[in-house]
Amino acid sequence: MLSRWNALLVSARGGRPEPDPVPYGRNLIGRWSEPQRRYHTVHHLLDVLNRVDELAPHTTGADVDAVLLAVWFHDAVYRPDRSENEERSAALAERALPEAGVSQARTDEVARLVRLTVSHDPAPGDVNGELLCDADLAVLAGSPGEYARYAAAVRQEYGFVPDALFLKGRAEVLRQLLGLPRLFRTPYGQERWEHVARRNLETEMELLVRGD
Repeated sequence: MLSRWNALLVSARGGRPEPDPVPYGRNLIGRWSEPQRRYHTVHHLLDVLNRVDELAPHTTGADVDAVLLAVWFHDAVYRPDRSENEERSAALAERALPEAGVSQARTDEVARLVRLTVSHDPAPGDVNGELLCDADLAVLAGSPGEYARYAAAVRQEYGFVPDALFLKGRAEVLRQLLGLPRLFRTPYGQERWEHVARRNLETEMELLVRGD
């Protein structure tokens, strides 16, 4: 992971090797490894990075380095009992990236993308936003076993919430997702992931309604 971060940061600042990318990467990996995390872990970070790599060849006009940086920062600050995680993560990017040698314009775009993960609702034509949001939501299109592990990890992160309240909140999230005209905005995501993701969400909703 550290070598992957190092290569990205050097690329994002135009090939310049300085300042040393390692301390920034170690700080981010440490954040993604915090003990309160069960789903928003280094494994999730790696999965979303890989999904961006999968989507990028099918996406025209994206600033892939900015999107990948946004992946690294999008849940860098994460406390399941707080609602301002995305804003704090975006603020972290705004502080760290200029210090790490990234241009202000690209830093601003990374911060915007991080804030976009609150809603996962990019505007039409927002190619970077579509790429990031589809990569982040691709977990919904896993196999039944993968989806079950994802749902269980989310429940573990919210272990401090009583069952009744969690089930109510989770059902609201599922209804919101199922009510969207499209979960995925890129043609690739729609073709490869939309049907499977909706089936997984519907299955989870049925289990919640039955109380399983």
